[in-house]
Amino acid sequence: MVVETAAKTTNLPRIGEPAPLFEAMTTRGTIKLDDFRDKWLVLFSHPSDFMPVGTTEFMAFAGLHQEFIARGVELLGLSTDSLPSHIAWIRNIEEKTGVKIGFPIIADSDRYVSMLYGMIHPGENKIATVRCVFIIDPKQIIRAILYYPVTVGRNTDEILRIIDALQVTDKSGMFTPANWKPGEMAIVPAPDTQMAAEDQAKDGLECVDWYLCKKKIE
Repeated sequence: MVVETAAKTTNLPRIGEPAPLFEAMTTRGTIKLDDFRDKWLVLFSHPSDFMPVGTTEFMAFAGLHQEFIARGVELLGLSTDSLPSHIAWIRNIEEKTGVKIGFPIIADSDRYVSMLYGMIHPGENKIATVRCVFIIDPKQIIRAILYYPVTVGRNTDEILRIIDALQVTDKSGMFTPANWKPGEMAIVPAPDTQMAAEDQAKDGLECVDWYLCKKKIE
């Protein structure tokens, strides 16, 4: 049993690995993962249409849609509901709240993409997807994965913050500290030799000690 579990687990997508390729029907026609090459992509799943938590999440994503676009990020939703269900739901959201969902939603009725990305967790639900978020970079490498239980709605501001942090660290080669926000200082990589540690102490950085120094991102 241990061997079987390990075998199944190793097939799940992991940070730093290529995102599994797929082609799927969405509310905006057939879409392939390759359609997002050279762009950032946030692929996220919800358990079911016409559910209260998921509705608030989609409204929150829609509210930040332009912020994601400004960062070169596309949004792509998913659940195992049918295409007619998705269409009816997003029309209902717009009719009742005035919020327009401007990004596509995958109709994964056969659960192909859900299984490919490990979005179905039998301990939570054997059929519906849990609340997953996959952040995929322009080279189609998975950079971050978030899982939420059915009862807890996502923090879309945090997802946007992760995008900001990834883009900043990719460009600068530095790291972001806990609770980092754009405009704040970032962490300089820790030196790996005694000489480098001594030199770093002379660079005018804001240091707690030789291994923890920060500086303003230029």
